[in-house]
Amino acid sequence: MAEPLFKQLEKLQEEFRGHPPVAKWNPELCGDMDLVIQADGHWIHEGTEIKRQPLVKLFASILKREGRHYFLVTPVEKWRIRVEDVPFLVTQAAREGDQVLLTTNTGDVIPLDKSHPLILKPYGDPPQPIPYIKVRGDLEGRMSRDVYYQLIDWAEPRPPQEPPARLCQLWLKSNGEEFLLGEY
Repeated sequence: MAEPLFKQLEKLQEEFRGHPPVAKWNPELCGDMDLVIQADGHWIHEGTEIKRQPLVKLFASILKREGRHYFLVTPVEKWRIRVEDVPFLVTQAAREGDQVLLTTNTGDVIPLDKSHPLILKPYGDPPQPIPYIKVRGDLEGRMSRDVYYQLIDWAEPRPPQEPPARLCQLWLKSNGEEFLLGEY
């Protein structure tokens, strides 16, 4: 008889002390789990929000994306879940010198750099360009409004580099790279 999923996850977390190698795990699909990661960053299981942050962090550590689908995986189980936008919400930003660090709602700390670029994508109704960042693997996080405003505060306004001409572009430097935050 297979161990319950939570027990498997506890063992994996102890073994890997961080993020297990989910990219290497390819078990057969077990089915769909009634778990939704809402666009606002809340994790909802069977209609009820998961309020225990350690459990959310545990599930986030075994999250995997294949194409447009998201899964919770272990070496022996794979459960499809639903994600309304992206699985992570960037809730904090810190800067020291030329380095910007971003923290997600699940505790991941990501440097804004070439491997974790900031990408503007349309979001909302009407769609507005909002910054997203690659968190790990194929998983992305969307900037919260507070973090976006913090990044704008740190950005450098410049004339546009190419037509069509806008009045100004906002550029943010981090780890030797430059990232476009928006135009106005």
